[in-house]
Amino acid sequence: MAYRLTGRPVSGARAASGWPAAVTLDDGTPVMVKRGHAPGAVAAEVAGLRWLAAADAVAVPAVLGHDEHWMVTERVPTGRPGPEAALRFGRALAAVHAAGAPRFGSPPPGGPADAFIGLAPMRNAPGRDWPGWYAEHRVLPYVRAAVDRGTLGAAEAAVFERVCARLPELAGPAEPPARLHGDLWNGNVLWGADGVVRLIDPAAHGGHRETDLAMLRLFGCPGWDRVLAGYDEVAPPADGRRERVGLHQLFPLLVHTVLFGRGYAEQALTAARDALAG
Repeated sequence: MAYRLTGRPVSGARAASGWPAAVTLDDGTPVMVKRGHAPGAVAAEVAGLRWLAAADAVAVPAVLGHDEHWMVTERVPTGRPGPEAALRFGRALAAVHAAGAPRFGSPPPGGPADAFIGLAPMRNAPGRDWPGWYAEHRVLPYVRAAVDRGTLGAAEAAVFERVCARLPELAGPAEPPARLHGDLWNGNVLWGADGVVRLIDPAAHGGHRETDLAMLRLFGCPGWDRVLAGYDEVAPPADGRRERVGLHQLFPLLVHTVLFGRGYAEQALTAARDALAG
């Protein structure tokens, strides 16, 4: 597969039970070979990587070849997170967000409207204002899916509906659409052996920059304080951001509720009730 997509013979591959797989080309170049889990998944990921790279701020693995179902990217030697790398990453992330997007919900150029966050469908439908778009496309679809699966009850779904109704007052100052990674948990942050952070597996779209930050905080990030300090050097979020963290975490928590079940539903409900109480 790597040969077909890159035109370069393969000299070795690391044994793996699934994808992605580590492969070495005959010139010694280490690469990753990944299979898309659904139609459009590869196109969305490739478009997202290129859109993030186009901001000329944060590093991503180069895409060396792809088709409808498969992609080959450079393989990044990883190292230990360090304070200076974390600071640089925070600055770079702020610059990526500042590169912007045409609208909230805009897909990357060439990317499909029907994309994915992990294994969950994610619709990139443009909206005019963040509160309305976030409710319609990043909260309520996953609430409905969780209800359909029996993971959330009707009364619990109503909690999220109340949050959505109050989003215009809870959202804080209006901001222009940011260029989001979209699935920014620590597993998608590669701390390179060269001290450079690279981002992988994006669910890229136009959104609110605090959503990326909230997701990174939710699942833990080495050197988080330094990442945030670097971010604040470039573009500190508006006042009140701490009170809005749970609001922005609703999106990843509800996605995880749909994919992984009741434990995340409890976390999402706590975040929703805290937002209403605040």
